[in-house]
Amino acid sequence: QVQLAESGGGVVQPGGSLRLSCEASGIIFSNYALGWYRQAPGKQREFVASISRYSGGSTKYADSVKGRFTISRDNAKNSVYLQMNALRPEDTAVYYCNADLVLHRILEEWGRFSTWGQGAQVTVSA
Repeated sequence: QVQLAESGGGVVQPGGSLRLSCEASGIIFSNYALGWYRQAPGKQREFVASISRYSGGSTKYADSVKGRFTISRDNAKNSVYLQMNALRPEDTAVYYCNADLVLHRILEEWGRFSTWGQGAQVTVSA
């Protein structure tokens, strides 16, 4: 059973930066594709970014964060990261990570995941 622990959230001003971390346990980490998701108040959870398994050579981003956010992974630390730059108030949300052996499920079928971490709160406000 995979366990996920997000960290690195906080309160930042518009235009600021923040780096989120997610440590996974209970899996052979390098075999899994990974994704970041977020849920803003009063809205549905949405996909943010994904990275392929092993060396993470393939990444994908939601249009709303493209050019501002960067996903990366460190298999030695069983961790995936989300570097967030040029933050906007509309980025305010709880951010979650998840993992799957199949990249397609990270991109399209993540709503079926039954296990989530506690999430990391990101608040962008002046």
